[in-house]
Amino acid sequence: MAASAEGDVLTLLETRCVQCHGGEKTKAGLDLTTREALLRGGETGAAIDPGHPETSLFLQTIRHETDPHMPHKKEKLPPAEIAQFEAWVKAGVPYARPLKKTAAEAPARPAEFTLTEDDRRHWAFQPLARPAPPAVRHESLVANPIDQFILFKLEARGLTLAPPASRETLIRRVTFDLLGLPPTPEEIDAFLADHSPAAYEHLLDRLLASPHYGERWGRHWLDLARFAETDGYEYDSVRPHAWRYRDYVVRAFNDDKPYDRFIREQLAGDELWPREPEALIATGFNLLGPDMVDSSDQIQRRHNTLNDMTDTAALTFLGLTIGCARCHDHKFDPLSQRDYYSLQACFVPAAIKRDQPIPKPAELAEHEAALAQFNEQPAVRALAEMEAPVREAIRRRRLAKLSPEARAAHETPAAERNAEQANLVLETEAMVAVADKDVATEFTGESAARRKELLAAVKSLPQPAPLPRAMVLAPGNRAEQTFILHRGEYSQPGEAVAAAMPAVLRPPAETPPATAGRTLLADWIASPRNPLTARVMVNRLWQHHFGRGLVATPSDFGTRGQPPTHPELLDWLAGEFIARGWSVKQMHKLMLMSAAYRQSSAAEESARATDPGNRLYSRMNRLRLEGEAVRDSLLAISGQLNPELGGPGVFPPIPRTVLEGAKGWTAGTNPHEYSRRSLYIFARRNLRFPFLEVFDAPDSNLSCPARERSTTAPQSLTLLNSDEVTTAATAMAARLTSEAATPEERIALAFRLTLGRAPRPAELTLAHDFLAHAPLSELCRALFNLNDFIYVE
Repeated sequence: MAASAEGDVLTLLETRCVQCHGGEKTKAGLDLTTREALLRGGETGAAIDPGHPETSLFLQTIRHETDPHMPHKKEKLPPAEIAQFEAWVKAGVPYARPLKKTAAEAPARPAEFTLTEDDRRHWAFQPLARPAPPAVRHESLVANPIDQFILFKLEARGLTLAPPASRETLIRRVTFDLLGLPPTPEEIDAFLADHSPAAYEHLLDRLLASPHYGERWGRHWLDLARFAETDGYEYDSVRPHAWRYRDYVVRAFNDDKPYDRFIREQLAGDELWPREPEALIATGFNLLGPDMVDSSDQIQRRHNTLNDMTDTAALTFLGLTIGCARCHDHKFDPLSQRDYYSLQACFVPAAIKRDQPIPKPAELAEHEAALAQFNEQPAVRALAEMEAPVREAIRRRRLAKLSPEARAAHETPAAERNAEQANLVLETEAMVAVADKDVATEFTGESAARRKELLAAVKSLPQPAPLPRAMVLAPGNRAEQTFILHRGEYSQPGEAVAAAMPAVLRPPAETPPATAGRTLLADWIASPRNPLTARVMVNRLWQHHFGRGLVATPSDFGTRGQPPTHPELLDWLAGEFIARGWSVKQMHKLMLMSAAYRQSSAAEESARATDPGNRLYSRMNRLRLEGEAVRDSLLAISGQLNPELGGPGVFPPIPRTVLEGAKGWTAGTNPHEYSRRSLYIFARRNLRFPFLEVFDAPDSNLSCPARERSTTAPQSLTLLNSDEVTTAATAMAARLTSEAATPEERIALAFRLTLGRAPRPAELTLAHDFLAHAPLSELCRALFNLNDFIYVE
């Protein structure tokens, strides 16, 4: 190979490759700066086979024959340059000189983001209107103003509402909607016997007052909050206190906590109500995402958490996909990278506490008194005095091994650390931590024996009751700066930004509150002037009651989301929500009292032709139950349901075949716990409970605004053969035998328990014939496999 051609190739390596492979970075362990380093290869083995271009991985990647392609995330090299590299490999990869270690690529200046008036005119960014309900021809069908908005569009297409659903259908529908459980035969009878005009309203009031209401609607919120009780990733470590957030959500719905308060508690409860445990637990919302605790890059780990907080808050409360602006300006919505990092700046100062005591004042006082008494015990004092200098010596030795910058960071009080020092402490705190086992190795001979004696004496003492703990955010370093990151890489910071809301939604200039950060964010999101918050939440309520939101993309109100089918109704509902003190229960009642909700799911021929997708709500949507509601129904109908509320997650048995290759699931020792509601099954990220997974349980790594409703063969097999179904069928048969005397009465009760209605004549005949050849438990199992059991009309 000619010297000039060799020089050209080395220059190409310097300009195309070395910035990632041998400059400030050595990605995938591959260093190209010398021939020796190149021949060592990288994490994937040898990169070059000198003299053999056809088998050299280096050439395959630049020819885009293997993945990943090189240069990474850039255009393919020109054919002439690839040919130069091929000739160089064929010549045996000669190096006339070491390559220059070039500096990392300077961040390119992005095109200037421009916010236009057209951007601001998008329907979701407009201030809330208060439209008057329109006049309609069929006034006799109107139960409340919702119906006027629905009928107005129906009448314009020559349609009207479907006839009212039967009372049996209605009580089953609304009971599942609000409680996620079937109505009992006694509840059905009482409703059918109540002919007063207020019978249905009284039914709603009773259901909304039930503690099971919070369990049902808490589950919907937990989908949005990507709730799980483990970290995910390879080790999927347990988060022992995550269940406290789940119970907080259940209580919040049961108490009808105003939604604006609910928002503020989750985003900034520690800043606004630092002495209230509920408000502290609520901030766990921000920490529920997956977390690679064993990451070798703890700075990146923190940035991942901050990104997850920012993305999830925007999706959940605002219906915005702002996460698309992390690496560049949003491709579709008027959201810039500056908007993204300005929003993230609200979270950046926060301290992350994954094991924080959250006692009530009385609990704290009692604990501190008991702890003071415990610490005064002679054995405790002697042990502490014996270990203190040893612990400090170990810590000092470990600090001495760190870089001077890291040592200085650790020795700087936490409140005074700058951003770089805070990151250094995060990266190195595990290196200086001192565990009990470290201390034990420092004692020998008589001192070791004395320490062992003291440990035994301390262990024999009554221990103070542990304080309740939770994952929370806490006020942190307000001096920490936030930067716009080139391509989202923390190693490439650009301009510093202050906490602010997205420009397209920014309220008029006003004096910021005394406490900025998350309080600023919470107050802005929960403000009645925010054009998105109330719209997004009432749309979520409508979605769960009617099967589809007025906006069919419930977490995307941006320009690529679906526009509302009934924009005036959406704004009217949002205005009502605010006017009613952000009461979620009042909004339930408003929607459920409408004639639109109470109509039948049967479609007239004209409605099928004109409104095939039921986008105009010319009938009620027929919906399949979620996995939790199916499993909970099996437990309730068979008389097994344990109605206990709250507490740590439970571990019912799961099939042995599912456990092969998995870890972290040992069935609980108390069989009574197996029949708790599905909400309380331990939520492991890497091993979802099989019965729920087959019925489209959500991926808890991401916020889930709407569950899939698939129809698959495994669902049928589960309803036929799973332990949950066979156990429920056996228990239900025993219940029928106990509560009904004759075959006819048992069949009737079986239908009322599973389907909420009496058997039709043909069904009664079939059931009689079936029981002539099969046991009662098999009839129960057959009923569990009917569409009428897993669907709500």
